[in-house]
Amino acid sequence: MIANSIQRPDVEHTTQRKQRAGHSGSLFREAGVEELEMLCDIDLDASRLFDRVGLELSPENGLEFAAAERSRWLECLQSGTTLVASDGSGKPVGFAAMRVLDGEPYLEQLSVRMSAMRNGIGTSLLSAIERLAAGTRKRSLWLTTYRHLPWNAPFYERAGFEIVPVEKCGNEVLSELLLQRRLLPLRENRVAMRKRVSASY
Repeated sequence: MIANSIQRPDVEHTTQRKQRAGHSGSLFREAGVEELEMLCDIDLDASRLFDRVGLELSPENGLEFAAAERSRWLECLQSGTTLVASDGSGKPVGFAAMRVLDGEPYLEQLSVRMSAMRNGIGTSLLSAIERLAAGTRKRSLWLTTYRHLPWNAPFYERAGFEIVPVEKCGNEVLSELLLQRRLLPLRENRVAMRKRVSASY
């Protein structure tokens, strides 16, 4: 499980989980453990974008991958390192979750509902997660994604992430990448990426 000692400087620690405005006008708050199904629903909606380009999981791989995702997202929720973005009406429209691999922050998931895409919500969520990562005083924030889709690796490259060769990945990041390459389509296009972060972010 993710270390419980992670500092969360950009997340309010109150029972009300106070909201704050993001750059896109959305509101961010820390997600609660009871909201796991809501995260799954947001991600399912966001995944329709992959369906449109023909990236569909086989039934057996889909079940295994979904079970692994739920388990990891629950860890993030329990550690208080999951942020939810809501629109002006208070409807949750996106989330970002972070855990730790190889002792460094790892962006577990960033998903935005299709109806809310292209409004800066994903960029704002990523910036918020980068601030959380910087607060851990570790050197890098990692993630895994597709290299060939414009809303995947190119999006992260614009934010300062770089693709990391497999031989330079730690054991846990490599294990995650190999799992994804086994279960997801176009496995040769799954890559690990890293961005250097600073405590003064």
